[in-house]
Amino acid sequence: MNAFDLSIHPPVVSGVSHGFSRRAMDVVAASLAAIVFAPLMLLIAFALFLEGGRPVLFRQPRIGAGGRMFHIYKFRKFEVLCDPQGPALTSIGDRRLTKIGRILASTKLDELPQLWNVLRGDMAIVGPRPESLAFADCFHGGFEAVLRYKPGLVGPTQVLFRHEASLYPVSGDLSSFYREALFPIKAKFDLSYYPRRTIASDVVWMILGFLAVIGWVPVGLLRR
Repeated sequence: MNAFDLSIHPPVVSGVSHGFSRRAMDVVAASLAAIVFAPLMLLIAFALFLEGGRPVLFRQPRIGAGGRMFHIYKFRKFEVLCDPQGPALTSIGDRRLTKIGRILASTKLDELPQLWNVLRGDMAIVGPRPESLAFADCFHGGFEAVLRYKPGLVGPTQVLFRHEASLYPVSGDLSSFYREALFPIKAKFDLSYYPRRTIASDVVWMILGFLAVIGWVPVGLLRR
């Protein structure tokens, strides 16, 4: 599990954009998804408990709307006793992953508990991916504008970077690569979409997010 220096804070940004209609859509969608996936979530929790015991959930501080911190929930992918000072990024073949954790990482099923974050209001269904506190220093030079939007489960960067770990260099400092290369690209995608978003376009990204998980993303549509 990763531990972060809580003395590092992103800038606090005012004017968070998330209207009543979008919030209502989040609550309805998250509630329906929680009901539909409840049996699967119970199965995953049981499998994780049998494999490594408790906890089956992973709780981690993340950067939310306005630069405020919240705690994200995921199914645990790593060994219970893994190094708490480990890397902030999960690479392909990460030795911290359990057998079930590898399946969860490849399918993104570890993120199902974030439906609770959506219901709580910490996250939205569609929004920028919430960054860990390890990368709070990335929000500068205009990129702090991303924090005006509530973080989400799906969105342009989540779909386009569905296999982000495959982009990581085989050697070198992964955190520096993320800061200098990946984060700016992802932030620019977010800032090109969210200021012009509509309810209809958010629904499209919900569908694309589902297709991305099962591997059926229409590449031609994404290029447009």
